[in-house]
Amino acid sequence: MEIKVGMQGIVEDMVETMDTAAEVGSGSLLVYATPCMVAMMEGAACEAIDPVMPEGHTSVGIELNIQHLAATPVGMEIRAEATVTAVEGKIITFELHAFDETGEIGKGTHKRCIVNAQKFLDKTYSKL
Repeated sequence: MEIKVGMQGIVEDMVETMDTAAEVGSGSLLVYATPCMVAMMEGAACEAIDPVMPEGHTSVGIELNIQHLAATPVGMEIRAEATVTAVEGKIITFELHAFDETGEIGKGTHKRCIVNAQKFLDKTYSKL
């Protein structure tokens, strides 16, 4: 099976204190942190394509364009959805949306690149 436009991934979670801007250092309030929302959105993108990833390969994030539209309190359920919108060789483009129980809290686009996992790690750790 191959990666195709329209493939979707969904990740669901609940906002915990450790997911807040005050805890991760991206602000001072106990509200869902933008970096945590972004990580969940990237996770949804991975969920969309991981089932068809060739053996020994993975994807790495290479580009993000995200808007955080609304704050979410601790204790509320959240969901991220990713849809493949383009496949250009090893580069996969996604449309992303994030929601809490009251509606959309984030949106944007994301690109991931397919890589050979071991070669990627070898090159990265050769920096040491």
